[in-house]
Amino acid sequence: MGLVIKSWVHINNASAVKDGKELIPVGEYQQVDSAEDVYRHFGLNYMKFFKMDLLCKWAWVGAELLLNNGAQKIYEGVDPTRVAVATMTNHGCIDVDKKYKETIKTIPSPALFVYTLPNIMLGEICIRHGFKGEQSSLVSDSYDIDEQFFWVNDLLAKRGMDACLLGWIDAYDSDKDVCLLWVTKGAEGVPFTAEAIKEIYNRQQA
Repeated sequence: MGLVIKSWVHINNASAVKDGKELIPVGEYQQVDSAEDVYRHFGLNYMKFFKMDLLCKWAWVGAELLLNNGAQKIYEGVDPTRVAVATMTNHGCIDVDKKYKETIKTIPSPALFVYTLPNIMLGEICIRHGFKGEQSSLVSDSYDIDEQFFWVNDLLAKRGMDACLLGWIDAYDSDKDVCLLWVTKGAEGVPFTAEAIKEIYNRQQA
């Protein structure tokens, strides 16, 4: 049984696309400035969302749009202890780091401090969806697809994982670039290769 890409989503400054189809018409999407806008557009409901930092909000929104397939979850039937999450980012949590640094001048903010590690976005996604498998979050100047493919392939082929949420999540100021894929074992889907990830990521680049 091979590894396949079952679904993917890519959100950046130019578009929001899932499996090659626009999630929001381009004309309407031009009015989307924030993760909160996307959250409200789709009528999502998760009160903790508004406490998150910029990176976590975009990670959470991207995962929500990818993993929900109508009334079903894409991961239904998969053992949550065998679901891995692997992400890469460039700016990481620098947005909240700057805000937290300002609070140090008076009273350090515990609410901001909790988000001063890039891998906190993994926690937010896993809490929401109940994933309990291997997790990793790497900081890189750009999306190193070959590196990520190596680790994810190893997790699924040799480390006991049955599925993986993987991709690139980066957000800073008004810029966002969120490309997430759901990879699992099976026969139906796009064969999981580094070249396939590159094709998905590059086709939606602004």
